[in-house]
Amino acid sequence: MTHQKSGRSKQRPYVLWSVILGSAVLFATVARAQVPACDALTGEARARADRLLGALFAHDCCDESLAACLKAPAPARLVKRLAAEVCRLVAQGLHEAEVKRAVEKRAASMPPVAKAQAIEETDLAWAGEAQAPVKVVVFACARCPFCSKAVPALYQAVTEGALKGRARLGVKLFPVRTHPFAAEAATAVEAARALGRFWPFVLELYRRFDDFAVERLPDVAVAADVDRAAFTAEVAKPATRERVVATKKEGVRLGVEATPTIFLDGRLYRGDVTDQDGLLDAVAEEAERLGGGLCGR
Repeated sequence: MTHQKSGRSKQRPYVLWSVILGSAVLFATVARAQVPACDALTGEARARADRLLGALFAHDCCDESLAACLKAPAPARLVKRLAAEVCRLVAQGLHEAEVKRAVEKRAASMPPVAKAQAIEETDLAWAGEAQAPVKVVVFACARCPFCSKAVPALYQAVTEGALKGRARLGVKLFPVRTHPFAAEAATAVEAARALGRFWPFVLELYRRFDDFAVERLPDVAVAADVDRAAFTAEVAKPATRERVVATKKEGVRLGVEATPTIFLDGRLYRGDVTDQDGLLDAVAEEAERLGGGLCGR
């Protein structure tokens, strides 16, 4: 169809292209007006965002491109959320291919595309409000540097940050062999869980991540208000180590290969786990979905 149009426009090419470009600019302006994060872009970043909004689609709520969906008088919340995410990534300097890949991975993590798997929740120490609708489960290694950043950040978000009242956080132990002393650290965390002090212990352990030593694990326990003798006895129990092995096997069954691996209501989160803003936004999207407002205005 493009070739046919160009063939018919040989006598007045400048007029035709002026009309086409003018319509595109008007369309993009109308679409961006719904999303402040996009309105803030200028120059090449703005042009890049416009191209992406015209090429990407929402995984729910609207069947047209994001730009077309934004043109509606009252776009769905998901559409505006995804458009804001696109413009956030553009503002960070990501190339178009990188932004597309990030949006596609997010879609692959969410309904109706992704399907939930059964995750054993017995004895999970949840952080966050009990009535919070979204369950975020992280398979983490106690000696994983990325986990030492991601887990405390998520804890802060669900207990006092943007996800308070919207999500709960649980951690499953998944010691990684390539992380020195991962098994010993995981056993210590499991001992603290059994003694009812999982979160104080794991947060203190991650806080001291760069000052780790197996012989100092009892000191971590004391700092987390765990009785030293009780902690030492719990660490020595075969059952404590067996529980760590069980969660590692569960992770393998669920396809966990590295840490941190995150599940949102049982669905594997395929986005970049180091992009904290993107992850938190995906959790907020899930909360809106469960609340019935995802496709609302």
